[in-house]
Amino acid sequence: MPYRILTLNRISERGLARFAGAPYEVGDQVQAPDAILVRSADMHAMTLPATLKAVARAGAGTNNIPVEALSRRGVPVFNTPGANANAVKELVLAGLLLAARNICQAWEFVRGLDGDDQAIELAAERGKQHFVGFELPGRTLGVIGLGAVGVRVANAAEALGMQVLGYDPQLTVQRAWQLSASVQQAASLEDLCARSDAVTIHVPLTSETRHLFDRTRIAHMRRGALLLNFARAPIVDTAALLDALQAGQLHAYVCDFPSAALRGHPRVIALPHLGASTLEAEDNCAVAAAESLREFLELGHVRNSVNFPDAVLARQSGSIRIAIANDNVPNMVGQISTCLAEARLNIAELLNRSRGDYAYTLIDAEGNADERLLQRLAAIQGVRSVRLVTP
Repeated sequence: MPYRILTLNRISERGLARFAGAPYEVGDQVQAPDAILVRSADMHAMTLPATLKAVARAGAGTNNIPVEALSRRGVPVFNTPGANANAVKELVLAGLLLAARNICQAWEFVRGLDGDDQAIELAAERGKQHFVGFELPGRTLGVIGLGAVGVRVANAAEALGMQVLGYDPQLTVQRAWQLSASVQQAASLEDLCARSDAVTIHVPLTSETRHLFDRTRIAHMRRGALLLNFARAPIVDTAALLDALQAGQLHAYVCDFPSAALRGHPRVIALPHLGASTLEAEDNCAVAAAESLREFLELGHVRNSVNFPDAVLARQSGSIRIAIANDNVPNMVGQISTCLAEARLNIAELLNRSRGDYAYTLIDAEGNADERLLQRLAAIQGVRSVRLVTP
């Protein structure tokens, strides 16, 4: 019986090709899906099918997915960190240049000129003094969040001749190796804001980062600085931002999230969420999401999940594989092992990984698992989901 994949958005053909030649039924009309492949569709009001085993987002953010509700059901949610990093990096650099040189305001000025060539040329010469900008070399860019996108932005800005300050208390060893040695570490967000001519934000939206840039933090920024937000709209307090623009505390705000409050403001460049809108990024995200689903469904592996730990176990020849999502509580592995022993199954390999409140267990066992064993495992208090993994 094929695995059924429901698509909620148009998915790149390169991504869908990863399911070709394998036992998969894929499409936007699939019933009783084993997995859902999504881009931007809002799943919060969606009735989640009982058959659902996994959700993969072809992108980085998962705000459109009810992650906690799926976690309680033992359903991993996958994303594709880094797959669209270059596309976002290029747009951030474009936004930085647009704001530094007042390009959008100058373009709108020229679009409004009337008359013949001589009149337009004369008006352009007279008007250009209003759009004097500044060059990037020697200026300081503050980068908040040094993940896949932030590291690329920092390195590219440094290559353009800028001094770069970085701030990320959760910087990984992998990203640290990728970061240019010239990037300086800021002691705090306030330190970064006070020393930067432009600040760009690359952190996820959480309860801690909502309104990260409020009146107090914006007040720490250099007068006339640029603020760029290609992460999530609520990270910046709109009311505080508009007041800072009006007072001249900020020179410009560049973001990927238009709104009624921002529309038409002369110092705001608001783009229609173009961060990952390149053919290459759409392909990369779709391929990565499809690969995560295939690995999970066929092997039980978890990679790039936002709610469960990475878990990869080499398959033991001739064994059966059981995948269990469970609460991260004491004696869980002991209870699982007891159930298998009572069913006369010998454990060949066992992997248990935890992340926060949840854990994931992969077991290769010698013998046969019937429905009664799976039901007994599912009945253990704290077990969220159980499945027999079949290639």
